Amino acid sequence: MGPLYLKYDRYIECRLCPHRCKIPEGKSGICGVRKNTGDRIELITYNVISGHALDPVEKKPLYHFFPGHKILSIGSYGCNMRCDFCQNWHISQHQQTGFRANTSIDCLLEEARQAEKNIGIAFTYNEPIIWLEFMRDTAVRFRENGFFTVMVSNGYVNTGPLNEITGFIDAFNIDLKAFNETFYKKLTGADLENVRESLRFIAKKEKHLEITTLIIPGRNDSPEEMRNQVKWIAGELGEDVPLHLSRYFPMYRRQDPATPKSTLDSLHEIASRYLKYVYLGNTDSSSGQDTRCPKCGITVTKRIGYGIRLLNLSNEGNCLGCGTTVYRNFTFSGPNH
Repeated sequence: MGPLYLKYDRYIECRLCPHRCKIPEGKSGICGVRKNTGDRIELITYNVISGHALDPVEKKPLYHFFPGHKILSIGSYGCNMRCDFCQNWHISQHQQTGFRANTSIDCLLEEARQAEKNIGIAFTYNEPIIWLEFMRDTAVRFRENGFFTVMVSNGYVNTGPLNEITGFIDAFNIDLKAFNETFYKKLTGADLENVRESLRFIAKKEKHLEITTLIIPGRNDSPEEMRNQVKWIAGELGEDVPLHLSRYFPMYRRQDPATPKSTLDSLHEIASRYLKYVYLGNTDSSSGQDTRCPKCGITVTKRIGYGIRLLNLSNEGNCLGCGTTVYRNFTFSGPNH
């Protein structure tokens, strides 16, 4: 990985994400947490946590990474996107400068050891890319102690830092917020191609990958766009990459009506023609939740909310009907098992 910043006479250029913020002394970049302290870029939220919880791994959402297990989930403040529909805007768009350290890696590790059925730690809630140094130090310690690591991210990061991240993160859920450049530029302040490049990179590194798209009426919900998106996923990343289509509700600065269930059902049908595993999220409906064997079609997992029932599966995560591998990461035998 190259340097995370380059120093010039009147500013320091941050090299973490494609924004490449040119930051004057005493100021922070777009993310609000990487600050020019005079001779370097300092992460001012290094060990600052906005919240943490022991979540079902399905809540990330990861449906194909140790289903039925838990994961210690932590987040901080800030984001390198400016989505006007952000579901976690109270921490992602937080611009407070007086952060105070309030945790330690040792404390997190001990909490993880005490938690039943916990497979590791997830960096989530706000954007973990901008938390790189703390995420790296924490993830390395967790992996040394037999745990797995997860990152839930917008994927807006340069290839050099991403190369380092794939060295200590085992599973990713990446928000592919839309499949049109106009959406990205107008609603997120970022661009689509850099996110697609991150997805390609993660897939080539053979990391566990799942994708989430929040469906916003009139913005990214056309059948044509969904067809283009899932054809790209199948061709560039693989047809076995799970896709989660999530229902939008009015939030932050966007007050468009919530996504109709009929829209989600229609897009689910389109996506399922090209991908083996497509799920619906953030909805009370039971449709689009279960996992079926892509070869013989029998149900291998029933889901109600974040509760699951595993059916017709071997101890290795293979379908008992035809032997097809459904879950490559299925049984965890780490510190708590």
